[in-house]
Amino acid sequence: MSGGGANGPDRELGAFLRSRRERLVPADVGLPGSPRRRTPGLRRAEVAALAGISSSWYAWLEQGRVRTSEQVLRSVARALHLDADETAHVMSFVAHAAPAKQPPGWVSRNLLSLVESLAPNPAVVLDPHWDLLAWNSGYTALLTDLARLAPKQRNLLWLVFRWPPARTLLASWEHEARSLLGQFRAKAARHPQDGRYAEITAELLADPDAARWYGDRETSAFHPAVRHFRHPVAGDLRLRYVKLAAVDEPGHHLLAYLPDDPATESALGLLVG
Repeated sequence: MSGGGANGPDRELGAFLRSRRERLVPADVGLPGSPRRRTPGLRRAEVAALAGISSSWYAWLEQGRVRTSEQVLRSVARALHLDADETAHVMSFVAHAAPAKQPPGWVSRNLLSLVESLAPNPAVVLDPHWDLLAWNSGYTALLTDLARLAPKQRNLLWLVFRWPPARTLLASWEHEARSLLGQFRAKAARHPQDGRYAEITAELLADPDAARWYGDRETSAFHPAVRHFRHPVAGDLRLRYVKLAAVDEPGHHLLAYLPDDPATESALGLLVG
């Protein structure tokens, strides 16, 4: 454990912990309440006691003045009743490694060939900012022709929040949008000096829904699931998301949309054909 001046990630971790402390009430953790209580949520001293650390150390942690160990953060996560995704987000701040080399803004011939071969199933390659680097005819048919968008708009966050058809195309738009935003916020929080994350955040904050949820410091992780689309031509589609890391292209991910039932499989074939 070490002390020092606050930096971006440390401040973000502290702000996240504070937001989770303030959403709790004493009864949530088995403590007696008081009608004269003025502090929103739990007091810092109460969280510190539950986590088995000193009040001053926990205060410094919220203020972004210290870095701490995995053991201490796990104790704090338990004290704050964090769920699995929130705990994973907190644990990602244990050590700030040297900045990773930025992946290229293009994909290899092999990965591009794989994406194209998956058609009519939609498939796309994402970089760490959720920028879309390559896509196939299935993805174009499901959403839109990304080649017609400005380069900065070829981004999954932009499509979900700033491309109007997304709100009707995704049957559970709010759930999907909040989940994606939580994944983005968790990643961007660890890279405060990354200009591309800042650009995307500024664009998102222009949307009232995104701005409200972003301010709540919601965080989430990717989970394979079935997504329901209401396509204007193909009708109802049920697609399973599969996300794979490209081992030979660190930082790039392949996101494929696979049919979850025969009707969807047939509809995709007709849509692309």
